[in-house]
Amino acid sequence: MFRRNRADREFREAQRAGQAVLATHTEWPEAPARVTAPIPAAPADTAVAPDFVPPDFRPVTRQDVEGFMMRWDMPLVIDGEVHTCHCGAYRNWIVFNMRNDSIWLRCEAGHATEESRLDTAWYNRNSLPVDAFHPTLEEGLRHLGH
Repeated sequence: MFRRNRADREFREAQRAGQAVLATHTEWPEAPARVTAPIPAAPADTAVAPDFVPPDFRPVTRQDVEGFMMRWDMPLVIDGEVHTCHCGAYRNWIVFNMRNDSIWLRCEAGHATEESRLDTAWYNRNSLPVDAFHPTLEEGLRHLGH
């Protein structure tokens, strides 16, 4: 108990001493003006390196692909009701997010329908990061197990 009181007292005394030092400095000195040297011009015969990433190192963007796809193994609930295909399937969907921001659902039997109640924001909230890019739809479906 006495050790804590002594530490508190020493801390308060250090605070008072610091405030006394700050009180003596009523006016702060002005910062010196920054002096910059002019930038020398590049010689005309020197090739300037481009300021962007080479095409081989650029990531794939939305405009480079036809769309994205993900598996949805659970029953798909939209507006409070379970979405079913006309063949009776209600789970194991492949969800496509196309370049034009439309969402398409494909059941295991291969029936595909556009779902207007879902949007790209829903897809982005529920999808994982892209793990692979495929040149054809069949290869993408094979990758996802369909």
